[in-house]
Parts: sequence; C-alpha cells; structure tokens
Amino acid sequence: MPLTVEICVEGLPAALAAGQGGADRIELCSHLAVGGVTPGPGAIAEACQRLHIPVHVLVRPRGGDFVYSALELAEMVRDVAYAREAGADGVVLGCLTPENTIDRLHLRELIQAAQPLSITFHKAFDQVVNPVQALETLVELGVNRILTSGRGKPARDDLPLLAELVHAAAGRLVILAGGSITPADFPALAAAGLHEVHLGSAACLDGQTSAQAVAQIMDQAGRF
Repeated sequence: MPLTVEICVEGLPAALAAGQGGADRIELCSHLAVGGVTPGPGAIAEACQRLHIPVHVLVRPRGGDFVYSALELAEMVRDVAYAREAGADGVVLGCLTPENTIDRLHLRELIQAAQPLSITFHKAFDQVVNPVQALETLVELGVNRILTSGRGKPARDDLPLLAELVHAAAGRLVILAGGSITPADFPALAAAGLHEVHLGSAACLDGQTSAQAVAQIMDQAGRF
C-alpha cells in the first residue's frame, strides 16, 4: 500500500490547495507560528463543505504547554462539538498532566464529545515520560492515531523509537510520523513500518501550501 499522506494546513486557501494537489487527508489549523491552534468556525465549515477528502481539525486553545485549565477544557469540548457538527471527519487534540503523562480524565471527556469522529493525539505525545506506556493509555481510551516524531527533531532522527511504537501499537492504533518530514524520508519511514506521514512545510512554495508541491509529494508517496 502507498503511504497515506496528511498535509498540515493553515486556513481555508491552504486546505483547498492540499485537496487540489491530491492529499489523502488534511489537518486544518490556525497560527502555525505557535505550533497551531483551533481554526475559526468559518474555515472549518467551508473546508468540510468544499473538500472531498477527510478533514481533521486541530483543537488546541493556545500555544505553549498542553496542561489545560477547566476553563480551557470547556472551550475545547465546545470546539470539538462544533467540528463534529460542521462535518469534520476527525479531531486532533491532546492534553497532559504537569508530570508529562496522559491526562486521562480530560482526554476521556474530549473523546466522548468527539464521538464518532476519528481521534488523533497530537505531538504533545513527544513530551510524555514513557512513550510506550502512554501509547497503551491511548489505546485504552480509544484514540485512533498518534502524531509523533519520536524524540527526534526532525522525525528522521529517531527512527528506532518510531519503529518501536509501530511494533507496540500492533495495529491497535496508527502511528503517524510527523516532524520536518520530506519525501526524501519516505523510504526510511516505510522501512521502519510507518504507513502514514504528516507533512507541512514540505508542501509549501514561497511559504504557502501549494497544490503543485502536494501533487509531487503524492507521486513520491505512491511508490511505497
């Protein structure tokens, strides 16, 4: 099977460009300069209406850490519900305890609000103390996918941990490799057992998501 390619996009024009280029899926975000936050309701609704590929919406109230207050959690629950009602196929979220373990209580509440959407736990995962133990927690809670670079910056620098996570997941959830990935990384990622990849800047020309760049990525992904 070819690699499944998710393109991280900032705003509606970028989402449409990714769709035009043939992306398998998008992660729709706003303000990527701070790592991404929840996009506006108009962008969510229009992307879901206009695109014929899965739209996964980032639900993150602010930049910074992933330890959230009760007020922030309430905001996230509402954003999850809006994404579901607008027609999103999935949500991308995550929350940690101050000790950098999975915040089971808050994550369970978010997952319940999102049902029956696909759930991706985002790169907050890269901060957990014990990745394999955290993976087991996410399986237990019903998460469908983990977006991670392992401990590598970029992801290519920690292929052993990515491969270990794929082995530990054993098909119970998907490991989505992300972190400065380019098509040049596809052979090594595929060899490590990865079947899904997440690209952002590699899909850009002159700082903007480009249908042409996405099409080239998809052509190369189709070889694996």
